Amino acid sequence: MGCAPGFFVVGWRHAHRKERGMKQIFSFGLTAALLLACLTGCGGQAGGAAPGGTAPSGGQTPPASSVPETPAGQGQTPPVSPDPERGVAAGEISREEALAIALDNSDVPEGDAYNIKNETDSDNGIPIYDIEFETDYGDYDFEVAMADGRIVGADYEVDEEWLDALDGSPVTAEEATSIVAGKVSGASAADVSVWEESGDGRGRYEGELFLDGMKYEFELDPRTGRIFDWNADLRD
Repeated sequence: MGCAPGFFVVGWRHAHRKERGMKQIFSFGLTAALLLACLTGCGGQAGGAAPGGTAPSGGQTPPASSVPETPAGQGQTPPVSPDPERGVAAGEISREEALAIALDNSDVPEGDAYNIKNETDSDNGIPIYDIEFETDYGDYDFEVAMADGRIVGADYEVDEEWLDALDGSPVTAEEATSIVAGKVSGASAADVSVWEESGDGRGRYEGELFLDGMKYEFELDPRTGRIFDWNADLRD
């Protein structure tokens, strides 16, 4: 018994539709499987341990510290150098006291001094006040130790034309040694060497003194008893 052409066509279409439906079902199944695999992989990564350690709760990795590590031997505060303009430490004399010492040693009234400079410095490791001032009759430089007020340096010279205008009276060589010794703390007349010079017509006493690591040189006017040239230095 033969098949009619219409029946054959209907059967072929039915089979074709069935095959296409199977392909669609297979495609949907494959897509679902791939999606499930992706979701499973992402969930495992989010809940797993972070590289190099355990991830904190919430799945967030803490930020790395922005503070660099301090190398060994560093991070210590270096010593601070003393400030030249610092205040007076316990036991030290003040600037005003140092200036008064210089004026008294040079026999200069405070009212005669002007253009005064008074700064902190050091000489051979000794903290000092470096003092300079002027008068109408000479310029003066002094170095006064901050610790005890000792004069560790001095240099001044009085203009000779002013000597007669300044107060004073004639002195002998013996009296000159006493004047010089009285200018240096701890010195006696026996420590002073004096000789007379008269080459310039006016005459003068010259001499020197060595005491406590200091060297003193001077010129003294016999007519007034005034020291008009004075130099004091620490000996090396």
